[in-house]
Amino acid sequence: MEESRLRVLTPQVIAVLVRRGADFAAAEDAVQDALLEALRTWPENPPRDPKGWLVTAAWRKFLDAARAESSRRRRELRIDAEPAPGVVGSTDDTLQLYFLCAHPSLSPSSAVALTLRAVGGLTTRQIAAAYLVGEATMAQRISRAKRTVAGVRFDTPGDVATVLRVLYLVFNEGYSGDVDLAAEAIRLTRQLAAAVDHPEVRGLLALMLLHHARRPARIDDGGRLVPLAQQDRGRWDTRAISEGVGILQRALARDRLGEYQAQAAVAALHADAQKAEETDWPQIVQWYDELVRLTGSPVAKLNRAVAVGEADGPRAGLAALAELEASLPRHTAARAYLHEKSGDVEQAARLYTEAALLAPNLAERNHLTLQAARLNAAARHRSG
Repeated sequence: MEESRLRVLTPQVIAVLVRRGADFAAAEDAVQDALLEALRTWPENPPRDPKGWLVTAAWRKFLDAARAESSRRRRELRIDAEPAPGVVGSTDDTLQLYFLCAHPSLSPSSAVALTLRAVGGLTTRQIAAAYLVGEATMAQRISRAKRTVAGVRFDTPGDVATVLRVLYLVFNEGYSGDVDLAAEAIRLTRQLAAAVDHPEVRGLLALMLLHHARRPARIDDGGRLVPLAQQDRGRWDTRAISEGVGILQRALARDRLGEYQAQAAVAALHADAQKAEETDWPQIVQWYDELVRLTGSPVAKLNRAVAVGEADGPRAGLAALAELEASLPRHTAARAYLHEKSGDVEQAARLYTEAALLAPNLAERNHLTLQAARLNAAARHRSG
């Protein structure tokens, strides 16, 4: 069986075992053992019902492990008898596994790692490589997360908002190592959208698709970051844009606006402009107004200030920016950009240099440094 099919089945089988009474760690161990057995036996004797086979095999593994540990004898008495082999019901328990992996008791980093391990089906080595940490370190993080949710049962509704935050964290990690986390986040969000009817799930999927569509144009051949206004829009993925806009429109039609739908609407307006100068900035400001109303997010307020600078002029943008805390991430970079637009080149160059020192990653730091160098060179040329 294809690896992609097994990755889809794995969280479903884990969720079935947890619903039947296994704790999360024991369920995952049992499913991994069942997968190893499947790899040995399926090539010569493939089952008619792969999910049913995995559930039966994993449940047997779990019972064997439970009987082998005296500390679990009391719990064993509460376990139902082994179900007879056969076709497993069509109910997909993966949604419950999403909720478990995004449990509020977990830190964001632990929730992300556990989601990638249990729902995404990635190996510990792959997750560690994606986060640029040692495999042992990631294994410990995942083990702690499993222990944290060991006693959690599926008897209360999960929080979709928490699941979406975790998936968006995965998406924003982008790409490193041999795992494309952005693509993985889109795959998992598609899976969630198929399991739950919620406009914000579709809003997040639309947002991911619209952002991901611009990925080919974000980095130039020299590995340098390319700002949105300077990107070659011919390199954008028009199919992903069309899909994202369609999903967003259907979500907005439900008239239950949420933060991901508002962010996706901003991304859709950027995608709709054939040229940067054709961007509908007044409408983008309106969507940021909605986003600020929904979330009160300082980051949304910062982005709104930049959009105001585009719609109403840099002085208006700087006035909106002045109302925000200067310690906000990218506040200095936004000031530099708006000062440059206002013609204050010397101040902009100084702020770009300052912003480069505060940049959260190397690509952004290099980009801001180049902006400062460009303006300083232009100033020297004029004075010369």
